[in-house]
Amino acid sequence: MNVWKLTAPGKLEHSETENPAREEGKVRVRITKLFFNGTDAALYSGALPARYPLIPGRYAVGLVAEEGGVSYLPKGTRVLLHAVTDAPDTGTRAKDFSEDDFLLSGRTTDGFLRDLVNLPPEDVTPLPDSVGDGKALLLHHVALAKAAADKLGVKKGQHVAVVGANLPGLLLCQILIYQQAAPILIDAEPERLEFAKTCGIYYTMAADEHLLENVANVTGGRLVSGAVYLASTYRNDPALPFSVCAPHANVVFCGFGEKFSVDFSLPFRKQLSVYCVTHRSDNLEAAINLIVSGAVDFSAFEFLTQKSDRIEAILKDHPVGATQNLKQINTVTLI
Repeated sequence: MNVWKLTAPGKLEHSETENPAREEGKVRVRITKLFFNGTDAALYSGALPARYPLIPGRYAVGLVAEEGGVSYLPKGTRVLLHAVTDAPDTGTRAKDFSEDDFLLSGRTTDGFLRDLVNLPPEDVTPLPDSVGDGKALLLHHVALAKAAADKLGVKKGQHVAVVGANLPGLLLCQILIYQQAAPILIDAEPERLEFAKTCGIYYTMAADEHLLENVANVTGGRLVSGAVYLASTYRNDPALPFSVCAPHANVVFCGFGEKFSVDFSLPFRKQLSVYCVTHRSDNLEAAINLIVSGAVDFSAFEFLTQKSDRIEAILKDHPVGATQNLKQINTVTLI
């Protein structure tokens, strides 16, 4: 089978190897398409550390390649591969806190940039025909946004601040609108806010010196009833959610384990409740329902599918941070 491995920063090696041996109780999946984003590009460049060699590719869909004894996963079933899985128990005591309890495909464990993989049935989700491959590759982002919305616990008609106009931030705003809340999307990059308007997000505000005044004008001076900070966005102050929230509101930090510093004096004074939501493979069934019901709309996005000989070029040339084109979703087909 074909397999691609990162062996050093900026070095992606392609090779042909024997197919993996069949494993009892696991499902053999032929990977058909992957989605590459800024995290994959940062791993390729060395901006994010990795243990080499590493097979990249966190988000993937595929087809069950053969009958595996699982009745609901017959051969030919189209599936989403879970990007986050439980880490094996190595015997470390829970109170030690020295190990993560989950693995990130393509980052802390081998990813899906290969033809075949054996997976436990619980690590794949069958896909309905109504959810095409492009939308399916974004299901983890929808699930993350759904988890943030649930943690906020806002009610119908309440104003909510979403700090960070990246992909999860845009999806979160759409979900909040579907739930009849009123999200206010805040970002330091005007280009991102302009694109957000094409996604149906009608309250957008620049993260500048007029932000508090603008938020107060929309909320009638009450500020927002809750806020979410997308940690993977750039140039947005992580203290912004605290400043725009009314007292006793919920604030959710949502991300993939990014490192940043924030002053907690203001949330103490306002008695805010602060939560953290990170990337897991929970909520995937709910995410499928959100797509099928039309709660999230990808019509503003451009799905660009390229062949496997373009993988390294995609990773090398993928822009990061403020220069990233949110509209373009880069996918690669392996068939």
